[in-house]
Amino acid sequence: MQTGYKEKILKEIDKIPDDKLANVYRIIHLLTGEITSGAKKTIKRVSLRGIWKGSQINDSVFTEARKSLFPYEKGRGI
Repeated sequence: MQTGYKEKILKEIDKIPDDKLANVYRIIHLLTGEITSGAKKTIKRVSLRGIWKGSQINDSVFTEARKSLFPYEKGRGI
């Protein structure tokens, strides 16, 4: 890895307020996990589109589920 990019990333992180660092850590942790294990995955994902055909989804339930899975996306609507 080029150290220039690493230095740029660290400079950007230094600009983030301390109270937001926990959210940034979660995002970086998930991202690095996907990047480092991405090459090791051999399972092919298949579509679940047919399972949901004709189903009705309550938007409030979907919004609550999204908030629990992505807490760093505060204020984003559907």
